[in-house]
Amino acid sequence: MSCNGCSLNNSAGSQTTDVFDWINDLPDTTDQSNIVEVKFKSTRREFFENNSRISLKRGDKVVVATSPGHDVGEVQLTGYLAEKQFTRKIRNPERYTLNTIYRKATELDLDKLIKARLREKPTMIRARQIAADLGLEMKIGDVEFRGDNNKAIFYYIAEGRVDFRELIKKYAQEFRIKIEMKQIGARQEAGLVGGIGSCGRELCCSSWRTDFKSISSEAVTKQGLSPSAQKMAGACGKLKCCLLYELDAYMEARNDFPKELLDLETSKGLAKPIKTDFLKKEIWYSLAEGLPGNSFKLSVKEVKSIIQKNKRGIKPEVSTHLNSEEKDVKMEVSLEDRLDRFDKKNRNRNKKRKNYRHCFTKCVN
Repeated sequence: MSCNGCSLNNSAGSQTTDVFDWINDLPDTTDQSNIVEVKFKSTRREFFENNSRISLKRGDKVVVATSPGHDVGEVQLTGYLAEKQFTRKIRNPERYTLNTIYRKATELDLDKLIKARLREKPTMIRARQIAADLGLEMKIGDVEFRGDNNKAIFYYIAEGRVDFRELIKKYAQEFRIKIEMKQIGARQEAGLVGGIGSCGRELCCSSWRTDFKSISSEAVTKQGLSPSAQKMAGACGKLKCCLLYELDAYMEARNDFPKELLDLETSKGLAKPIKTDFLKKEIWYSLAEGLPGNSFKLSVKEVKSIIQKNKRGIKPEVSTHLNSEEKDVKMEVSLEDRLDRFDKKNRNRNKKRKNYRHCFTKCVN
């Protein structure tokens, strides 16, 4: 689902989404460090050096040096926070080249950037046609033109290795610009395209997330969520990134639950757990699955009490009467679309593929 109105994916880049700015009221720390984090199209961010000590704040459009040429971006972090972000993201700072910030962007710079953005969609469509004509097993997910309109990054998705030699020649002849090929995954593609999630908000990957970690199906089961793969998948077709946001709180709440003997022996028969609400500290049980009126819920304290009674051979009575507002609860299972299909089953194969991710550049003389 494309989101042309999202703040990070529109052509002009002038619109903003109505989200809370949690660092807006922090004190100015630009005197503590000259490192500046600059955001470009979508979630691409790079670090630059403010050697000229230009007065910058978040949201300022700046012209930065690239190799070669220049680009136009938006200031994301400055001072102390930018330095901390640089330390956290860059593993080998001594090998990272900090380019310079030239100046604040003028109207002429912004007009040139808008013209470059308008070239992106037609270029992407034509690039896909060329790749298809060459029979390459790949997909051009997006095209990003640099602010000087002389270079473009072609983001692509491919399962295996792709021979770009002929493709880059075709692109260079067709578009008359410097070409850079950059491989991305499904999550990065969703961030580039943009869209609205099931929560009704702009996708996290296209609005603020910059790191994309692999999410295991255990994150779903440990929170007691629906095992339906269709509900847990995001716009990228992978497990939703937001499944990690509250995982620590659920893991802490799970410590209060018994880890064994969850099947309870009652006077009416064997009760098996069908659903767990970790935050409310409740467990739903069913005496005979499939029959209405045989489901009930117990608090963790009551479950522990019944477990101790079962160990002494006592089968207590339980009430299966529910309020009219409470419906019979069952685990929602999708047999045709298993949740564990998101997990990596062949780590060696994926590790080998990771080595294939690299960039190719070709300059037009």
